[in-house]
Amino acid sequence: MKKSRALADELPMKSGSVDGAVGYSAAMPANDLKRYVVSVADFPQPGILFRDIMPLLRARFEPTIAALDDLLEAGEWAQVDAIVGIESRGFILGAALALRRGKGFIPIRKQGKLPPPVSSIAYQLEYGSATLEMQPGSGRVLLVDDVLATGGTLTAGADLCVRSGFQVCALVALVDLKLVPEFRWNGLALRSALVYD
Repeated sequence: MKKSRALADELPMKSGSVDGAVGYSAAMPANDLKRYVVSVADFPQPGILFRDIMPLLRARFEPTIAALDDLLEAGEWAQVDAIVGIESRGFILGAALALRRGKGFIPIRKQGKLPPPVSSIAYQLEYGSATLEMQPGSGRVLLVDDVLATGGTLTAGADLCVRSGFQVCALVALVDLKLVPEFRWNGLALRSALVYD
């Protein structure tokens, strides 16, 4: 209880909601958030530098979600019907954004995790291959994931949204590793809270 109180004392609270968002009034500066991201060498295999966001989410969850929320203007948020999160850390970020903005949440899951009917898409990962699935629907969605590395997962997720009947109106990642300079999908630029050059 004391720890929660200390965090609440550090960040100003909103008196209500602004443009539909509730919670803390502003995101922390990116450098303040970055200090909670842990770099793990040679994980999940040799030669990969893994950016572990779990310590950040554990220590500064609300300011992290506020930073993602701030990536879109109020008018852009008004155009979003639902948030799509890519398994699994995209679920955490996407569900929190959906709750903050009063939007629906739609998961993109690994193959075999959703009941039919589903659409699926196979794609290449940085270190392997995988298949994603999604249930069909409609509406304008914001697609969110935790990290953009080579862009394979985000591209597959966006393509799957379209295949499933949705219109992707924004792409968001908490971390952009800048392995793909100026990442775009169908003309949409990626928006990210934390950038590693």
